[in-house]
Amino acid sequence: MKKYIQKGIVTVRDRGILTTAILTLQKIERDRNRKTGDKSSKKKHVSLVSREDVMTADWSGAPYVPPKLNKHKEPIVVNWVMSPPSGGGGHQNIFRFIEYLDQLGYINNVYLYSMLDTMPLSQARENVKAYCRAEHLTFSRYKGSMKEADFVFATGWETAYPVFNDATTAKKMYFVQDFEPYFYPMGTDYVLAENTYKFGFHGITAGGWLKQKLSTEYGMHCDSYDFGAETSLYKYLNPGERKEIFFYARPVTERRGFDLGIMALQKFHERHPDYIINLAGWDVSDYDIPFPYVNHKALKIEQLPELYNRCAVALVISLTNMSLLPLELLACGTIPVVNDGPNNRLVSNNKHIAYSQASPAALAEKMSEVVSSSDIQKYSRTAATSVAATGWEPSLQKFEAILRKELS
Repeated sequence: MKKYIQKGIVTVRDRGILTTAILTLQKIERDRNRKTGDKSSKKKHVSLVSREDVMTADWSGAPYVPPKLNKHKEPIVVNWVMSPPSGGGGHQNIFRFIEYLDQLGYINNVYLYSMLDTMPLSQARENVKAYCRAEHLTFSRYKGSMKEADFVFATGWETAYPVFNDATTAKKMYFVQDFEPYFYPMGTDYVLAENTYKFGFHGITAGGWLKQKLSTEYGMHCDSYDFGAETSLYKYLNPGERKEIFFYARPVTERRGFDLGIMALQKFHERHPDYIINLAGWDVSDYDIPFPYVNHKALKIEQLPELYNRCAVALVISLTNMSLLPLELLACGTIPVVNDGPNNRLVSNNKHIAYSQASPAALAEKMSEVVSSSDIQKYSRTAATSVAATGWEPSLQKFEAILRKELS
């Protein structure tokens, strides 16, 4: 047993969570065939989405035609199809909007869809309680049909297939938080994820980069909302000296550029050995890291503001859609150093984000520039005030206005 656990840990470390889950499903299929003695069974493509759902979704031959919405009755009902919710940022962001709609009197129904995770509904409810206080919220497992609703949202590429196939009269929407084909090498899953942007759904995207990309490259009708920060949680608390650095270190998520960040921090440490380097986001104790560091592993959200307020600079690498971290860091007076590119600037062009070319030398130089500034404490305070005190409120209001517009 110990051997298999160790092997599993190494697989997660080297291949990432998503790949590990798919490999696990493939092994289960092989073991099942071995136990049943089915010699004729052949290998099958294993994915996040049901093979039957993919083959049923004839988006090219029979495209989705949005319904003409009749005069609706209050309360407005929204169905959400999603993977089983955990504590990840993607789920937390979805439920931020669900909670807001709930406060306005909407009814929200969540349907869990997964080929990998058989999370009990009771566990899903318990997980969500940690970050969502919606009262009119139900959880079900998606089994081919849903309650009547005004809208139904796909929330990840694999959920877009059952939403496309569903016979619901609700208007089909797509809550897009990242360009998910980039999560895969070029191959079947890349294409299956990319195809969902051609389904004809109305997309509501996290930031302007996704809106521009999906509308120009795929002809998808999109609206977008801006990122915010929970300013009730992320606050400027330390006006004094800061001699620490933060890095969002998540080696199992390729788009967070872990190895690129480690190389940049090594060069930074050579120039500034007096700064404490904090790594958080994953347990990195099994990784060869060539400088002293504090391994915070995966912190709870409420633990982050105190850590941020100790740090002068944070290195945040986002190789697809921008992370939520830069604005949360700024609210605490921490200057985020972020790799430059439209995927980040079109989401936030806050002048206090220190954009840099994505090379170890350039990222290290930018961090060094910030900590070497003669007015770093004043700059830290000014950066914190640049984050809107309204937090997420404007984005939540815009989201609801989009739904109202679609109803009319």
